[in-house]
This record gives sequence, C-alpha cells and structure tokens, in this order.
Amino acid sequence: MLRKILIFCLSIFGVVITAATALAQHPMPPTVVKGVVRDSLTHESLPFVAIYLKGSDRGIMTDADGRFSITTQVNFISLEVSTMGYTTKNVWVNKGQSNDVTIDMVPTGVALKELVVKPKKEKYSKKNNPAVEFVKRLMAQKHGYDPKNHDYYNYNKYEKMTMGLNDFSEKQKKNWLTGKFKFIFDYLDTSEVSGKPILTVSVKEKVSDCHFRRSPESAKEVVRGTKRAGIDEAFDQESVQRFLEDVFREVDIFSNDVPMMQNRFVSPLSKIGVDYYKYYLSDTIDVGGVRCIELSFSPFTPESFGFLGRIYVPLNDSTLFIKRVKLNVPKSINLNYVESITIMQDFEKAPDGSRLKTRDDMTVEFQIMKGTQGLYARRTTAYANHNFDPPQDLEVFGKEEKTIVNADAEFMPDEFWKENRQVPITDKENAIKGLLTRLREVPLFYWTEKVITVLVSGYIPTSKESKFDFGPMNTTLSGNPVEGMRVRMGGMTTANLSKHWFARGYVAYGFNDEKLKYNGELEYSFNEKKYHSREFPIHSVKLTHKYDVDQLGQHYFFTNMDNVFLALKRKRDDKMTYLRKTCLDYTLETESGFSVQLGLEHDIQEATAVLPFIDGYGNVYRNYKEAMFNVTLRYAPGEKFYQTKSYRIPINFDAPIFTLTHTYAPKGFMGSMFTVNKTELSVQKRFWFSAFGYTDIILKTGKVWSEVSYPNLLLPNANLSYTIQPESYPLMNAMEFANDQYLSWDFTYWANGAILNRIPLIKYLKLREAFSFRGLYGKLKDSNNPELNNNLFRFPVGAQCKPMGKEPYMEIGVGLDNIFTILRLDYVWRLTYRDTPGVDKSGLRIQLHFTF
Repeated sequence: MLRKILIFCLSIFGVVITAATALAQHPMPPTVVKGVVRDSLTHESLPFVAIYLKGSDRGIMTDADGRFSITTQVNFISLEVSTMGYTTKNVWVNKGQSNDVTIDMVPTGVALKELVVKPKKEKYSKKNNPAVEFVKRLMAQKHGYDPKNHDYYNYNKYEKMTMGLNDFSEKQKKNWLTGKFKFIFDYLDTSEVSGKPILTVSVKEKVSDCHFRRSPESAKEVVRGTKRAGIDEAFDQESVQRFLEDVFREVDIFSNDVPMMQNRFVSPLSKIGVDYYKYYLSDTIDVGGVRCIELSFSPFTPESFGFLGRIYVPLNDSTLFIKRVKLNVPKSINLNYVESITIMQDFEKAPDGSRLKTRDDMTVEFQIMKGTQGLYARRTTAYANHNFDPPQDLEVFGKEEKTIVNADAEFMPDEFWKENRQVPITDKENAIKGLLTRLREVPLFYWTEKVITVLVSGYIPTSKESKFDFGPMNTTLSGNPVEGMRVRMGGMTTANLSKHWFARGYVAYGFNDEKLKYNGELEYSFNEKKYHSREFPIHSVKLTHKYDVDQLGQHYFFTNMDNVFLALKRKRDDKMTYLRKTCLDYTLETESGFSVQLGLEHDIQEATAVLPFIDGYGNVYRNYKEAMFNVTLRYAPGEKFYQTKSYRIPINFDAPIFTLTHTYAPKGFMGSMFTVNKTELSVQKRFWFSAFGYTDIILKTGKVWSEVSYPNLLLPNANLSYTIQPESYPLMNAMEFANDQYLSWDFTYWANGAILNRIPLIKYLKLREAFSFRGLYGKLKDSNNPELNNNLFRFPVGAQCKPMGKEPYMEIGVGLDNIFTILRLDYVWRLTYRDTPGVDKSGLRIQLHFTF
C-alpha cells in the first residue's frame, strides 16, 4: 500500500515538472486588465485605490478618475483591491486574456461598528459639546428647506424591491437538499452592499409619478408601470405589495419618528434626539466631490429602537443642507429576525435651496434562526424630474385613492422599462422567470410550492386555472360540546368561472347532535374580480342562506369558529342555539376607506336544552324569529390589510377605524316576535410614543332602544379559549352578563422593551412588555329584564346570565412578549365580580404571532 502511494506521488510530481517545463518553453501570453473602481452604493469612481497582483510583488494605483490599466506576464492569483474606508476585495480575472472590469467597493461605513461611534469607556457629555450644538442647528433648519413648503411638488419615482437568499455560497452545493437544484448556482449574484453572494428569488419594480399639493393638503401617486416576478407568486400580490411597503417604508429622518419594520425608530433629528443619542463631529469627507462635515451618532441604549449612522453636511454651507445620510442599526437592537439594516440617502439642493431626495437605498439581512438560511431584501428608490409646477392634470387631487394604478400598469412593454429604469437591473435579477421555470421542473420544489400555497391561502385549487377551490382547510375538523366532533367541507368558485358571479359554501356534520349544517351564498360583483369575491374594493349584492350552530356571547373577528386551534376551551362551551339565517346584503367599499353595507336579514333561532325559549308565563317556544333591516357605516382612512380568500388580516393598526351599525326589526314583520331597535358605535386607533412603545385603544358603546329578549341584547364578547383573541374578555363566561346599553374599553400598552432593555442579562433575551386593561360598564332597563317583564324569554338557568351591578367589569393583564420571538404570555386578573360562581379569577393566556 505504501508503495502504491509513493508511486502515485512521484507520478503527480512528474506531471507538475513536465507542465512547468512546457510553460517555460511556451510563456503565457500577457494578461491585460483595464477598468474602473467605484463605490458600490453611489457608483462614484474612487481615486488612488491600491490594486495588488496577489501572489506577486506587483501593484498599481487608480488615477484621479478611478481608472487603471495593467499589462503583465507575471503569474498571480487575483487582483486584491483595497483603500481606506472600504472592505478589501479580491477580483478574479482570466489569465492570458484581455479583461475589462468594473470593481464595486463596499464602504465599511455601511456596516458601522458601534466602537467607532460609541467607545465603551468614554465620558460623553451633552454640555459644551460642539456636536450637540451642531445637531440642534440641524434640527432648527430641517423644515425650512422642505420641498413641500411649495404650493405644488412633483417628481418621478422608480422603485425596485429585490428579495433573495443571503450568503448563498458554493458550500451550499454540499447540502443534500440544494444538491438537487445545482443549476441554481448559475443564478447567483453579488450584493452591492455587503459583497455576499445572493440568490435572487423575487424582483418587483414600480414606476410612478408623485404629486403633492400644500393647500388643501393632498398627496397622490400615479403608478404607470408595475412588474413582478418571483417565488412569492402564490401569494396575493396586492397584499404582498402593501406588506412590503409597510415594512420597508421610505425613511424620513426629518420627522421625529421613523416608521420602519412595523416599529417606530427615533430619528437622529427628533426633538428628543439629544436625550436619546450621542453625537460626534468625527471627520470631514468628500461626498460627490463636495467636502462635507461628518456627524456621527449612536443611541445611549443600543437595544432600543435607534440608529447608528452619519449625516454629511457641506462645509461652509450656512443653510446646513444635508447632502447624504447613512443609517444602520446596533447589533444588540431588540428587533426580531434582522441581522443588519443599511440605509443610504442622497439629496441635491434646488436653486431655491429646497432639499430634493435623489436616492433612497435600504438593505436588510434577515435570519429567522441561528444556523438557518439567511434572507436578503433590498429596496432601491430613485427620484428624478423634480419640479414645483402644478401637475398637468389637477383632477388627480380629486380622486379618492392615494395610490392610483393605471389600468395598463401591469402590461407595459420592455421599451417602457428601458426608458424609465433609473437604476439598472442586473442580469440575474432579470432571470427570475427562467429560474422559476427550472425549479418547477423538479418534483420536490413543485409539490412543496403547492403545499405552501394551500397553507397560506387555506384553499386547494382543482386545476391550474381553477374554477372551484376547496376550503378553508383549517375548518375541516373541530369540535364542541353540542356537536361533539365536527367535520366540515366547503369551497368557492373563482373568477376563472365568472368575474362577476361568485358562489361559496360548506356542509358540516356533528357526530353528537347528528345534524347536518350548511351555508351557501351567491354574490354578484359590480366590479370585475381577479380571483375571488372578497378582493378589495367590494361592490356587490349577496344572498346567503345558512343553518348552523350559533354561539351566543362569542364572536370571532379574525378567524372562524371552526378553527381547530380554538377547540381547547377553559369552560364547557355549550351556550349555543341552532340558527337558520337568510340575508340579502348590498356592500360598497371605496378607495377612501369609507364603506356602507345595507342588509335585510331573517333569523330563526332554534332552542336547545341549554338555551330554551320560555317566557315569564311558562310558554315554551321551539324557535324565535326576527326579520331585520341593518346598516353598517365604516370609515378607515389609510387602512392596510393582507387579503385572504376569507378574511382580511390587518397589516398594522395605525389607521383609525370608526364603525357605526344600526339594526331595526318591526314587530310582526315576516314573523318578528319583538321590535328590535339597536345601535352600536366603535372607535379604535394605535398611538405611538416614539421610543417608548405604543398603545392600542378600542372604545365601544351601544344601546337597545326597544323591548327585546335575550338573544337580541348586547352580550359581551367572552373568550373561552386559552389563546389571546382581540376585542374579547379572557376571564368572562359566555352570556355571563346581559345589557341593553354599555360602554367598553380595551387598552393594551406595548413597551417594546423600554424597561427590560435596561436590565443587565435580561436585556439579552430581547423580551418585551405588554400591559392590558379592559372593562365594560353596562345596564339593563327594567323593561328588558325578564325577571320584571313576563313578555320576554327568561334567562336560561344553565347560562347564569344576569344584569350588571353598579360597578363595571374589569380585567388587567401583564405579559411578556417576544418569547423565542414568536410567543406572548399574559397573566390576567379579574378585578370585579370575582365572587360569581364558576368564574376564573385569573389565568395564563398565550398567543402565537410573528413581529419584528
């Protein structure tokens, strides 16, 4: 064996000697390398950059324009390019050939180190600090040169959103999974910001014209072109766009707060900035050929929502014009899934001194868990053709929507994109469709994509151009004490069958009550739909007929009562009737956020053993009928939501929501047993407190103006599950109270780590605080109290329902959010009515959610 190894080594040595001899007899042709060295973000040329031939003793410097030329027969490994302020880069070239290269250098300032800006053992003082005085002058001037001080302000905007797998190196080829997709390495690109290899999986582009009018204030964006390609095609694209625009909002450091990643960061120019940040006058530097003062800053508490960064102001500029901004976030920030954020903005000065943004570049590197594949997202926005003239079409300000999408925006030809792209698109970004085609040829990817689509949408399409989808799948199996185990199957038609007519429904069966339930609806949409009837905006007439159980005193706002995750209850959930309901509804939604719904509803409530219908005279009724007219007015300006095929999930709660409903049922109309006259009003809004978190406030009030039985009283919304559900009481029993007038409140304060971020050791867990206080004050008139009015159905004995006393019902909760980045645990206490038999006085509640 040893002999064989020796022979092998000698053979290899012989080959090497032979090759060396041949090379000596036939020297390698000269290697020619010409090119330019640039800044990867600004694409400005970099003068006097050192370029070494790695593996040799040769080198050269770029000229004043960043250009260089090398001709050599010396053998070398690669070009090693280095200069102060940039990460050293190795560039591979073809030996013995002519090479024309463009080398983009990544600024080290992009990844600001906290030690540069914030030494560990420093004595920082705001007093007599020239940097603090300088930033105060910037704060005083920040609104003076706002282009929106003009009567009109217009510009063109190009936005490119790129998503990909981050640091996707050749090592991934050894992975058993990616080994099945070796062709994807042909699509690798390099990040201009971090220099890491990335696999682009989604690119979205948008070209628009933006118009602003100062009085009356109005801002409109007219989208002239949109282009999308990527692995996220299975998702609702309009919803994905809304989500990305909310998460990756344009940063305005001239405001006090910077909305980003669904949080609020404190701007370095905020009115509380000098108490939140440390400022340093660190250097002077050339920015686009202009010598600028460099102002650096970092937050006092790096775990809080603040930036590391630099602001560049031209020397001797009395207007203190800000030419460039670079922002990053501290490594220890209490922000989930984010490895790094890089933001760079450039500004130009208009002839009148107005500050015009020309570029806004934001890059985020994500990682869900340590050791998992990283993700990459970059939003590049360029602005051009700024002017202060009235727009040609002043009627644009009279349109309801803030963003107006032209009808042909999705169908613009390649020539349009060549003319309007202010930022070039790379070959790899332009090859997304080809990548997806090859991926879908692999069965593993094909079926994985199908499964993910079902999990996200909840429905299973029946074909590629599906005319009918089965679902929602999360309601297939559930259970409750009345029905026992419950199975359900349903589905809906799609726009592939008709763009105006839609149907959906389900059948369900309970193995305990052995009853078949069903729901069917037929809807005509006045608007053409892309796929399903729930798409915004709705303008339709809908007829619904339903027979199913009805859980009195329990309402579900963002899920379905059949949701399997709500099956585990803290109390026996038997406060149910059987409801046969027929509805005719007209719905109109507008782009302004205002909507109206008019309806005619006929209900037949069928009694159960737990909820019988017995009046004060002892008469027993098998059912209870009401025919009602109802109207709902809703106003939610600026509301953002993710549209599913069944529900709308709020993207954020920043927009106020006002809802007014009124129901009227005349006695005797279509068998109505009582006159029902009922009004309810609700208001909800999120209030941000800059660095100190935010509060969600929900206020509701209602009144029944007529004499009604208990099914039509105002029953508080009890939550019998162990999960945290919005707008509900986690310690109240179903039908515990009955009111004909009420006022309720729900306050939740999210401190975002404002306290825990300052506690040693604890701060590394990145926990966040949550405090809640909710309550209800209600009354029941004597005329609606069945104990005093024999004409009404008596409160069921098993429900233990009663009028409220003089004191309100109240609960408080203290919680830890962001446990393992996905869990919230609240411990809640019941403050009043604690002596009521069979109630929970306190308890632990849980919520699974994903937030940044």
